[in-house]
Amino acid sequence: MITIWDANVELKIDERYHVIRNAREAVAFLKNNWPEDKSTSCAKARKICLDAANGVATDAEARAAFEAAAKEAGILQT
Repeated sequence: MITIWDANVELKIDERYHVIRNAREAVAFLKNNWPEDKSTSCAKARKICLDAANGVATDAEARAAFEAAAKEAGILQT
């Protein structure tokens, strides 16, 4: 079952906006659209989001990790 996060995570890369609503979307975005400068927080977010998509981690943990990675990458919209 795919659950939706309590609040979307909004990102902006090169004048394009992206809205991430759950762990599965986060994993896909991390794999396919993440800026080149992959960091430790990006790897951590990818693992936690994969775990959440598989029911091992909570949605709150996944969202927090994804948001932290996006903030570090400078693409988080506030």
